[in-house]
Order: sequence, then structure tokens, then C-alpha cells
Amino acid sequence: MPEETTEQVIARMRPHARALVLSIVLLWVLSFFAMFLQDRIDWEPWNTVVVVAAIVLAAILCVFPYLAWLSRQYTITTRRVTLRSGFGGIRREVLLSRVHDITLRRRGLQAMFGSGDVLISTGGERAIVLADVPNAALVLRALNELLEDSTEDA
Repeated sequence: MPEETTEQVIARMRPHARALVLSIVLLWVLSFFAMFLQDRIDWEPWNTVVVVAAIVLAAILCVFPYLAWLSRQYTITTRRVTLRSGFGGIRREVLLSRVHDITLRRRGLQAMFGSGDVLISTGGERAIVLADVPNAALVLRALNELLEDSTEDA
């Protein structure tokens, strides 16, 4: 009688945090300009306009990108790879037994930071892309080992 193994979580990760650098810099710039523009014009509601504009711009340019980054999560288990993204809860998953090929693609600054895009191909469907994964070479090696273990068990 074959022994059933329970599914174990190998890794949970988000895209590389480098994606948040621009938002942080924009937040600093917005706060500097908001402080600089305070009391510059002799018009009573000016300070309120500056603060409201800074808050709206910070929400659009800083908070929303952070929430978008937080909403994307990759989970690798002993049986499957799951990608959750978006505010609506879009979820894609692929069983390791269906995977034909795993590829690492690096563009721009990804090689310098050790991140990359891991493409998981199942053959018939479009590939699942784990975009801008930190420590991409380690993730690729772990997925290859899991794939080898799942083919040996079959």
C-alpha cells in the first residue's frame, strides 16, 4: 500500500522589494515639496490645498504600488506552485507533475540583485511566470529538485 505524503510548504515569497524603491523616493520628494510649499503664498486655504494634494499624490504614487506589491505572493509546495496576485484575488496554480520545463530569465538590473523571472511551462497552457523572484537561482534549483523528486515518485 503506497504511503501518502502530506503537502509541505517549501517557500513563500513576494517579488523583489527593489520594486518599492521608486515609491519610497517619490514619498520623500512629495514630503519635501509639501514642507517647502507651506506658507509660501499669502492665501488662507493654501496650506490645506498643499497637504491634501500631497496626501492624494502619496496615495496614488506610493501607497497603491505598495499594496499591489503586497498582493502578489508565490507559494512553492512539494506538490504545486501557486501564484496569487491582484486585489481581486487572482490565483493560478500548477501541479509539479504537469511541469515540462522551468526557465530562469534575467533582464536589466535583475542579474545584479540576484533576482529574475522564473517561467514554469506545462506544455499546453501558457507558462506561469513568477516575476522578479528574489534569489532566483536558488528558487530555480529548488524547483528542479522538487520536479526530479516528483518524477521519481511517479
